[in-house]
Amino acid sequence: MGAAVFALFVGARVQRKLPASVVNPPEPVAAEVLTYHNDVGRTGQNLQEKILTLKNVKPGGFGKVGFLYADGLVDAEPLYVPGLEIDGRRHNVVFVATEHDSVYAFDADNLVQLWKVSVLNPNETPSDDRGCAQVSPEIGVTATPVIRRNGEGGWLYLVAMSKDSKGNYYQRLHALDITSGAEAADPTTIAATFPNRKGVTTFDPKQYKERAALLLEGGIVYTTWASHCDMGEYTGWVIGYDALTLEQAQVLNLTPNGSDGAVWMSGAGPAADAEGNIYLLDANGTFDKTRDAAGFPRNGDFGNAFLKLHARSAKLSVVDYFNAHNTSAQSGRDEDLGSGGALVLPDRTDISGNLRQLAVGAGKDRRIYVVNRNDMGKFNRQGDNAIYQKIDDALAGAEFAMPAYFNNTVYFGAVGDSLKAFPIANAKLAAKPESMSAATFAYPGATPSISAHGTSNGIVWAVEARGSDAGVLHAYDASNLATELYSSNAVAGGRDAFADNKFITPMIANGRVYVGTSSGVMVFGLLPDDGRKVVWAQKTSP
Repeated sequence: MGAAVFALFVGARVQRKLPASVVNPPEPVAAEVLTYHNDVGRTGQNLQEKILTLKNVKPGGFGKVGFLYADGLVDAEPLYVPGLEIDGRRHNVVFVATEHDSVYAFDADNLVQLWKVSVLNPNETPSDDRGCAQVSPEIGVTATPVIRRNGEGGWLYLVAMSKDSKGNYYQRLHALDITSGAEAADPTTIAATFPNRKGVTTFDPKQYKERAALLLEGGIVYTTWASHCDMGEYTGWVIGYDALTLEQAQVLNLTPNGSDGAVWMSGAGPAADAEGNIYLLDANGTFDKTRDAAGFPRNGDFGNAFLKLHARSAKLSVVDYFNAHNTSAQSGRDEDLGSGGALVLPDRTDISGNLRQLAVGAGKDRRIYVVNRNDMGKFNRQGDNAIYQKIDDALAGAEFAMPAYFNNTVYFGAVGDSLKAFPIANAKLAAKPESMSAATFAYPGATPSISAHGTSNGIVWAVEARGSDAGVLHAYDASNLATELYSSNAVAGGRDAFADNKFITPMIANGRVYVGTSSGVMVFGLLPDDGRKVVWAQKTSP
């Protein structure tokens, strides 16, 4: 077997004599991917990708190069840290979390497992699916973790759901040392209360899952909570913890005197801007049409809203919002905004020279909503004229994903729709896409990710679900989505076939594309010159 083509099937932390190129990998050339969709703005762009180009991403030269075996579904986006020292050697490291409540670190160059830990307490198992098929058959780590670098090392924060033999359910926040997987601080059990007109409403761990990605902002790790389908009594929670101590620092309920209004955003995470404001879309739920003098819901119920949060005077609160004029009808028809994720756009200047600070999102009503982050529009019974921009019928179906941004363009992949590119001019999104893919994406659509070297070699990556757990990875020229560079489904013999999960966001780093599946992570990259498949894989213990 040649030096470039080999398989490693060894247990966790077993040492083997490896070639020099494996022991001493090249200096890292990739950006860190420490959070969902690359940055807190959730743009989805990696602008430091020097290996993958418009010329070499093609079926004959690009494809499956390996598989990271894991012990459960991988619903969270993998994360990436280059040049991390582990056991005295530097590695480019991919971190993977599973619904079996396990976390892995793999060497990104040879795919050898570096460490694996379980975050279950003794005599506990991952949660059952709570009678909801959204995450099944078990619920463990669903949300994409977040990493805080600390000098040469760092901590990886995650939320894990579990249950004990007596039927008690737990949600815990963990902080793992990224060099070893050891607990860096005592895990915190998620518990919270929030005042309402009846006294308080209380967080019930069995009623919720942490689906939306974690956000690290201002030294606080923010968690946001989704229901199991639409079953039982639930409301919308945002709970923050001190990143150093894991002590609870913030609690906000978005529908304290109502119901529903959960935060799930199809796995996208709350976004943040440079001033520390947090943006999210919450699901159908109670909205108080009676407002106070400032235009805010009288009882503090913000169901089905595009929200701006900020911790003023150390207390997290809603500081601005947008609700459509027909918000109650939207909630009644289950056409809420909460199925999609929010994206903070880079600042833009309009035709009059005014600086515009914007955020964009979409839900189930086929519209794209663009809000002025400094004046979102609030609520008007008569219409939506106060919002910065609303594009009707922009999408062919509901948005169960989030957009990506690159080079003055916003990319959407709605259900039953092509991947679409909407350019920005004069601080406005175009009403019609500039280009679109020939392929259409069935439920749940696609969250695109971008790789580029600055503004050159822009590639849009998207995962398509084709039923029966069949997934397809697509790559498109970012300047023209009609130009498809690669499709895993088009490769003869099923060479690049994989089993797909819902709401999967591809992660691109250092010449490779990582895609979560039902049993691990598919790894795509450049193939050897003769087109053979590279079989770099780490087989883990059951």
